[in-house]
Amino acid sequence: MTLLGEVVAASGEVAATRSRKAKTTTLATLLARLEPDEIRPATAWLAGEMLQGRTGIGWRTLQAVSPSPAETSTLTVGDVDAALDRLAAMAGSGTGVGARRAAELGALLDAATEDEGRFLVRLLGGELRQGALEGIMIEAVAAAAEVPGEAVRRAFMLSGRLPTTAHTALTGGDLAAFGLEVMRPVRPMLASPGDSLDAALAELGPPDGEPGVVVEHKLDGARIQVHRSGDEVRVWSRTLKEITGAVPEIVALTRALPVETVVLDGETLAVAEDGRPRPFQESMQGLGSGAMQPWFFDCLHRDGVDLLDEPLAVRREVLAEVVGDRLIPGVVRPSAAEAEQAVADALAAGQEGSMVKALDSTYSAGRRGRAWQKVKPSHTLDLVVLACEWGSGRRRGWLSNIHLGARDPATGDFVMIGKTFKGMTDATLTWQTETFPRYETHRDSWAVYLRPEIVVEIELDGVQTSTRYPGGVALRFARVVRYRDDKTAAEADTIETVRALRL
Repeated sequence: MTLLGEVVAASGEVAATRSRKAKTTTLATLLARLEPDEIRPATAWLAGEMLQGRTGIGWRTLQAVSPSPAETSTLTVGDVDAALDRLAAMAGSGTGVGARRAAELGALLDAATEDEGRFLVRLLGGELRQGALEGIMIEAVAAAAEVPGEAVRRAFMLSGRLPTTAHTALTGGDLAAFGLEVMRPVRPMLASPGDSLDAALAELGPPDGEPGVVVEHKLDGARIQVHRSGDEVRVWSRTLKEITGAVPEIVALTRALPVETVVLDGETLAVAEDGRPRPFQESMQGLGSGAMQPWFFDCLHRDGVDLLDEPLAVRREVLAEVVGDRLIPGVVRPSAAEAEQAVADALAAGQEGSMVKALDSTYSAGRRGRAWQKVKPSHTLDLVVLACEWGSGRRRGWLSNIHLGARDPATGDFVMIGKTFKGMTDATLTWQTETFPRYETHRDSWAVYLRPEIVVEIELDGVQTSTRYPGGVALRFARVVRYRDDKTAAEADTIETVRALRL
């Protein structure tokens, strides 16, 4: 049996080193000695999650408990998982339920050492989310199971469940058995920033040859993944949060499509009276209003046939047959002049830019590759907020100047590359001041330091070499576009992407 203290120690070692190899080795060593029934809970905890999902434990309950920590580690992984099961089973509210929940929590924390208790409080409070470790966890599972990393990665992306994937790999199961399953969301394929239309066409083209590219509108909406089986329809967001109840218009539209089973990838956005798209934040806020319009750009499954490994050219033909006029606007195998016109048409329609996609590309679930490239009139990056300074003058009393970090795939950490206070409205400043303390790790007299979880889209004029920040680069004229609550820190742009924009 594995003690909780061993999991806590491994988590601490991972947090204490910047070496990706060291992180992977530490995690693989722990995973390799877990009992079969310990793999799923321990893997979930190391990724900052619980198998039980919500347990009903809020910060008020956590703060109200005053445990007497144990001197030695005796709690096993199985003990803790069983306690979390009991907590999750205590549904509802009221004095009786609250008292039983507090008693169960108190008993768990009393049996834990001080370090274990701190770990459990952070886990229950949602403070152990470590999305940037996802890639390292996959490598660790592969190393511990002595199987190819790509096999683990594909199984995870299709299952959407790292604990399940880890259990299969570490118990000698068949990872290849994981396939696309209707009504089980897959990680969405992601695009990389393109330097320019010409550069994207040069890399993926020739545009009007074979296999060629498609140039599509890049909508400024909310990513959706839609599954249908018979009359049942379910919809997930970019982060695989189910939003079916918030989008009845998409459910009704999907039910009317000429298929029995289908899996679609697309965007939904709020539209103004003149037909032009509303800002992204309004699309996010519009979920549940019944006023959203969906557009689809990929089909991963139709009527019993999986299409993930088919080229985009085939998937797009199937998609057109299924969704008709809900196919996202685009031009297939355009000439250079037609591609330029397609980009101009997208901007004229109020979209944020265009997507250039290789027609021979397969659907690489969860991966950010060069086969899909975003082309926008100005550079934008999705970065993570590392800290925020208190404002001065008119901004006194507000959290204002944000510290920006890019993801370092080599370590799983975030590298600071700049600061900005530009582009912030009074509403933005108010939101930052109210929200950021919930992510606080510590503070000093001039700044609040945050867990690296909040993603912000930054517009910039360019990147230049600089020794001022640890990343070795600095952003030129950076300004806030919006906060991306539809993205996790694991989806933030990498330091390599930022460095590639250097002037």
